[in-house]
Amino acid sequence: MKKNLPRNLLALLIATTAINSHAALFDDKEARKKILEVEAKSQSNFDANQTAINDLKKSQAAIEKRLAAIEAVIQGQGLADMQNQLEALKQEVAHLKGDLELANHHLETTQQRQKDLYTDTDTRLRKIESLAVAPPVAPVAAVVVEEKDVKAFAEADSLSKSAKHKEAFTAFDAFLKDYPNSKLAPDALYGMGYTQFVLKNYKSSIATQQKVIDLHAESPKVPDAMYSMANSQIQLGQVTNAKKTLRDLVVKYPDAEVTPNAQKRLKMLEALK
Repeated sequence: MKKNLPRNLLALLIATTAINSHAALFDDKEARKKILEVEAKSQSNFDANQTAINDLKKSQAAIEKRLAAIEAVIQGQGLADMQNQLEALKQEVAHLKGDLELANHHLETTQQRQKDLYTDTDTRLRKIESLAVAPPVAPVAAVVVEEKDVKAFAEADSLSKSAKHKEAFTAFDAFLKDYPNSKLAPDALYGMGYTQFVLKNYKSSIATQQKVIDLHAESPKVPDAMYSMANSQIQLGQVTNAKKTLRDLVVKYPDAEVTPNAQKRLKMLEALK
């Protein structure tokens, strides 16, 4: 009995050791399994993150490409369009300023013309009254004819001031046919050119004002005709011709009433470079 005890004890120890070794082996496999699962999950997360990063990089590249395209448009065609629009607006402003200045000038010259006509008519009436005692036949007839041309011009000018430009044009045209040698012929010719400008017949207006310059070179209406011509040239887009006309006006007639306006207009046109 005592001899078998150690053997039994030894067998028990061996069995216990085997059980412990089996448990340890079992625990090691579970740990490996867990590690592999963690590694697989980590790899999956890494791949997903990598895909997301690649997608973000593609999106960033696309956005940068679109931004570059937009910048190219802004710096290229966009600015060109804006510049063209700006130039067009400048031209339009120049036209509007020209119309306004011309209208103001016409008003001033009309008022002055009225004053001159009144003075001239009064002077002529006084002459007629002084000749009433012994009026020579021929001179009286001449005076009566002169009075008719003054009246005809006043009627045409009144139509122009009333903004009845078509009627005014017809009246000025009739005046020039009836009284081609009247001292008011330059004024009538200028008035007809002005009505053509207002009616937007710019080429005809230029031709009419050129007649004032050519046929009545000594008339004080020549500077006004040149200024009106320059405004018509501007309306037709003939900026170079308009500059030349204005320069000639300023040089030839530095003391003319219209010269300051011509200088302003010339400066404005030169600023459009």
